[in-house]
Amino acid sequence: MLNLVLFGPPGAGKGTQSQKLIEKYQLVHLSTGDILRSEIANGTELGLEAKKLMDQGILVPDEVVIGMISNKLDSNKEANGFIFDGFPRTVAQAEALDALMISKNTAISGMVALDVDSEELQNRLLLRGKDSGRPDDANPDIIRRRIEEYNNKTAPVANFYKAQGKYYSIDGIGSIDEIFTEISKIVDGL
Repeated sequence: MLNLVLFGPPGAGKGTQSQKLIEKYQLVHLSTGDILRSEIANGTELGLEAKKLMDQGILVPDEVVIGMISNKLDSNKEANGFIFDGFPRTVAQAEALDALMISKNTAISGMVALDVDSEELQNRLLLRGKDSGRPDDANPDIIRRRIEEYNNKTAPVANFYKAQGKYYSIDGIGSIDEIFTEISKIVDGL
């Protein structure tokens, strides 16, 4: 089973590359952002609480996210594998994800990180905010907080996977197809 963590700051291109990976490798996409946005759209209690936190650029509690992921894994037992997009965001989440995967007799195959500088990220997110109507992408202050939150809490997750020999970094600036070709080389080697 192929289980990938697609890693990078907000606006790095994870969603775009995830779709291409899903098509090529027939993986199930696990985007915690999409799962949470679905909860928000459906007006669930979890969704309303998550929206409050997300609008402030704060992460949703780990146990909630791990529970949602466990349910998704259980409901897709025949999958070729999974692509984790936007998760794990902290070392504690990475540890919890590893434990969850072991409990399901599988493991993370590798982490592919998309590296993009902060200025490019801000420009991409502001453009995405105009196109998608997502309020968290339209406000420069929230964008800065999200990038700071990533740098402070999420970037250290790379070291967790480096220690396991599962970390692979790619330049996230270039054409979508060029970046995908580099990602595919890594995935094919797993």
